[in-house]
Amino acid sequence: MNSETKNCQNCKKDFVIEPDDFGFYEKMQVPPPTWCPKCRQLRSYAWRNERTLYRRNCDLCKKSIVTIYSPNKPYKVYCNTCWWGDDWDFSSYGRDFDFSIPLRPFFEQFAELQHEVPRMALLNKRSTNSEYTNHSSDNKNVYLSFVCFDDENVLYSNYVFKSRDCMDCSGIREMGERLYECVDSRKSYQCQYSVFLKDCSSCFYCYDCHGCNDCFMSSNLRNKSYVFRNKQCTREAYLEKMKDIELSSFAIREGLNKEFEDMTEKEAIHRYVISERSVNSVGSLIYDCKNAIQTFDVDEGEDCKYIYGSSEIKNCMDLYHVGFHTEFCYGLHGCTRISNSKFCHLCYDNMDISYCDTCQNSQNLFGCVSVKKGEYMILNKKYLKADYEILKNKIIEHMKKTGEYGEFFPPKISPVCYNETQGNFYKPMTKEEVLALGWQWEESVHGTFNKETVSSGSIPDKIGDVPNSYLNEIFSCIDCSKNYNIVKNELIFYKRENIPFPRRCPNCRYKRRLQLRPKRELWHQKCMCNKEGHNHANGGVNCSNEFETSNDPKDNSKKIYCESCYNKEVY
Repeated sequence: MNSETKNCQNCKKDFVIEPDDFGFYEKMQVPPPTWCPKCRQLRSYAWRNERTLYRRNCDLCKKSIVTIYSPNKPYKVYCNTCWWGDDWDFSSYGRDFDFSIPLRPFFEQFAELQHEVPRMALLNKRSTNSEYTNHSSDNKNVYLSFVCFDDENVLYSNYVFKSRDCMDCSGIREMGERLYECVDSRKSYQCQYSVFLKDCSSCFYCYDCHGCNDCFMSSNLRNKSYVFRNKQCTREAYLEKMKDIELSSFAIREGLNKEFEDMTEKEAIHRYVISERSVNSVGSLIYDCKNAIQTFDVDEGEDCKYIYGSSEIKNCMDLYHVGFHTEFCYGLHGCTRISNSKFCHLCYDNMDISYCDTCQNSQNLFGCVSVKKGEYMILNKKYLKADYEILKNKIIEHMKKTGEYGEFFPPKISPVCYNETQGNFYKPMTKEEVLALGWQWEESVHGTFNKETVSSGSIPDKIGDVPNSYLNEIFSCIDCSKNYNIVKNELIFYKRENIPFPRRCPNCRYKRRLQLRPKRELWHQKCMCNKEGHNHANGGVNCSNEFETSNDPKDNSKKIYCESCYNKEVY
């Protein structure tokens, strides 16, 4: 089968479906998509409220709970204890599918079911003193952090695994400890404001360093110690230079942040993509992958395409934050341990399910919401196996006529609003733009303003001068003006690690880290290496290699190298 060019029904731009894609769609028994990959990704973002939290009462036990659903949302929301309990029956909400003429859309009927069946307040399992977390499990003392697993004493972070005593970090894949403002790093200790570290300790403002300790404002180092602004020092000289830098000062830190930004933009060498131990794979931040195409933030992906923030997957396409032994799946968001399934949202431990929302430990479901340990159910109604198969196929034919089958849930029926979701970070839109698409907007998401009890200008410059009474005060972010406060463990961390008091709210700090990460997109570009002695294929000074890179070519100040030139320069 040849490739085929289609016009995206959302952005109206052309996109190409490759022969292998058609083979996958045929195997999954679905028609080709009508939205381009970028718009399909955006559609998944519009369903993911990862970090916008609210207080409301559980609709069963009436206790105050933390949840991703604002109090004005027209849904029943149960605390996790009630949702997993036996005091309600998901099958009591079962209903027949309406085949009335003119054709009544499936998504319309599904949305009605969503408004009736109780929803889980948060995805947060087996955790202690970690009420303010989501898409997380097995944590202890974790606060306002998201996509965190097996962590302890972690605050204001996301995508952190098997780490402890970290704050304001993103993409710490394993064994991070005493880290602050670190991004996409592994097995590192007591580091601050650094990106792409591995096996490092006591490194400050470092970029792409492996096996290093006691380094400051340096880049592309391997197995080095006592490097200060990319110059090798003796231990004594390095420690003497560090004495002259007042790291506890907010004013000094702001200058260091600007210096670090300039260093990474103009001096550091950027590998065209971050890919380790991967074979025949195209994407960035991919590890131990095989035949993984257009994949980003993926660990152990095999024979997959258009995957974002996922791990341990095989034979899948169009997944967003899915993983842990998932295979033969298409169009999923926020699912784990799931197989032979398609178009599902927040479903764990399932097999052979389609168009389901928040279903757990089930198999053979179609169009169900909040089902636990169920099988052969459609719209939460139980059927005999033979009747289930007949009705499911009849509904699929109905959906093909309405143009719904083969597409993920539309954003207009998402249980969360666009400005509460990750879409608001990856592709910000105004209220007018969102509503023009027919999507939803939440008015109460903006927080409070002008309630601060301490002005930014009156906060002491050095952390040692900050009083403990600040635990009872309210502050205003110097970037967005939104009010925020601090908690006890946060202030203890700042003072222990000699970090100045923050003038920015957690969301603005998160946005800064997001800007430091590679884009979830690829551009065609040439290697920028022009150094002699790198044995360039054309025999001249400039390297002739071309590649797909996650570095936006509009940012032409970066030095982006192909794999060969990067290795010769760094190793």
